[in-house]
Amino acid sequence: MTNELLRLTVLGSATPYPSVDNPCSGYLVSNGDTRIWVDAGTGTLGPLQRHVRLDELDAIWISHLHADHSADLLTAYYGVLYADICLATPIPLYGPPGIADRLAGFLTNTAVRSPIEFAFAVTELHDGHQTTIGSLRLTSRAVAHGIPAFAVRIEGADSSLVYSGDTAPCPSLTELADGCDVLLCEAESAQVPVEEQVHHTPEDAGETASAAEAGQLIVTHVSRFLTPEQAVARASTRFDSPVDYAAPGATFSIPPSATREL
Repeated sequence: MTNELLRLTVLGSATPYPSVDNPCSGYLVSNGDTRIWVDAGTGTLGPLQRHVRLDELDAIWISHLHADHSADLLTAYYGVLYADICLATPIPLYGPPGIADRLAGFLTNTAVRSPIEFAFAVTELHDGHQTTIGSLRLTSRAVAHGIPAFAVRIEGADSSLVYSGDTAPCPSLTELADGCDVLLCEAESAQVPVEEQVHHTPEDAGETASAAEAGQLIVTHVSRFLTPEQAVARASTRFDSPVDYAAPGATFSIPPSATREL
């Protein structure tokens, strides 16, 4: 493990489509020389390249297959196979069951299946999946989004980040986030009438962070019916520790747990 700080860089946090100055969900998580692209929502490949080339990534991790979290995998595929990128080996890609066939379905235009595996070394996630990528340990848990969807806990030597992906409040997310230094959690507006809740409201995000005893909450995936300031204010009514917004371009350094203010 490295003593470098765990860092979260926000590539985009808009939903369900990019705004003029904010791509959809996508993040770069780094620790020393280890760099992971977490969710590849629409428009995130551009800002990713301010920080790392595709052939410098150690892995890509995808929470679920809605376009605002995965669409830029399609353009990344063209980048790594048909442009100026020269991969020594395919990029490790972790995602929900069926991710390779979903990509091939979009990319194949003839009777011959597009060579997805030439670009990506695919590992399908399952509840409780664990892997080590460079200096980081990843644990994924299945969450409640109405389709196969996952949250992830990313741990460095002495600090931790949990990302909710898209999900309704659920025990698996709270358990995964237990004692984490930072919880990056979606914060949609008040739910419209639906048969099944599939997102957190800002209040839900605050409650999940509080129940997990997280050190800090960063709200993301904020509904277009809310301003970031409103989402932060609403989440803060349920969580007493710091609450921030995942502004596009922002980088958060996650200090060791031992330095967390009591």
